[in-house]
Amino acid sequence: MNFFEIVNAHLSELTANEQKLFDYVVKNMDQIKNQSIREVASATYVSTATFLRFVKKLGFSGFSEFTTVIKFTLINRQESEQQTPFVVKQTDYREEYLKNISESVRVMQPDRLHQVVERLATHPDVFFFAKGVSKHAVEYIDYLYSMAGFRTHYPKDHDFRRQALSQVDGESLVFILTYEGSDGEMLDIMSRLVDQQPKPLLVSVTEPDNNTIQNLSDVNFYIFTDGVTVNGTDISSRISTISVMELILYQYVEDYGGRDFHFQRREE
Repeated sequence: MNFFEIVNAHLSELTANEQKLFDYVVKNMDQIKNQSIREVASATYVSTATFLRFVKKLGFSGFSEFTTVIKFTLINRQESEQQTPFVVKQTDYREEYLKNISESVRVMQPDRLHQVVERLATHPDVFFFAKGVSKHAVEYIDYLYSMAGFRTHYPKDHDFRRQALSQVDGESLVFILTYEGSDGEMLDIMSRLVDQQPKPLLVSVTEPDNNTIQNLSDVNFYIFTDGVTVNGTDISSRISTISVMELILYQYVEDYGGRDFHFQRREE
């Protein structure tokens, strides 16, 4: 019983005000799990009736079920973080590593790939939003796109990411790169950009499970990786993220390279 699995099917139905309520809930789950509906409604400046309608719109029978599911979600999250570090035979892991890359590339849908490439061809401002271990992979991705001549923006901490949002316009191309599709800050960024008019093209690269960020995106590419935690730190591979982003850029080079920088494909 996972909070995000229940609400995902209903997120597209939320109004702008309800989306703000959802953002608050995502960022304050640990606090809300022990509060009454009156306390939460007061904190969000709505009536208890309004908040109850919001809870039911998310797919819950009432406020009691809403807080119960939040509690279970937080407990399961803590248990997963306390699991024994990932251990596997090196030969087995090499095979899975290659399978993850291959599968991530194989499931990229050509129409979605070309939708992103067509926006790239307009030479928009390109924004990369990422946290945690994904942030380090994006440093390389930012370098590639910069060298290809794009105006890239890669804010590397919370304050810079918040400031960068003011620079995004309807012509921009925004990449949200986060394996976890339920990260609170990334959800907040997505919700702000979804409400923006005119809206930029929002592209996410996330885990394959149905998730909130995926559902808020215009285009989603999902990746496969094996979770690896060492000393309480996530060091899971992001090579699949890099592969997806490289292929987007290389498709652009193939489609528009001749126009933009005299690229010529070598004949076999």
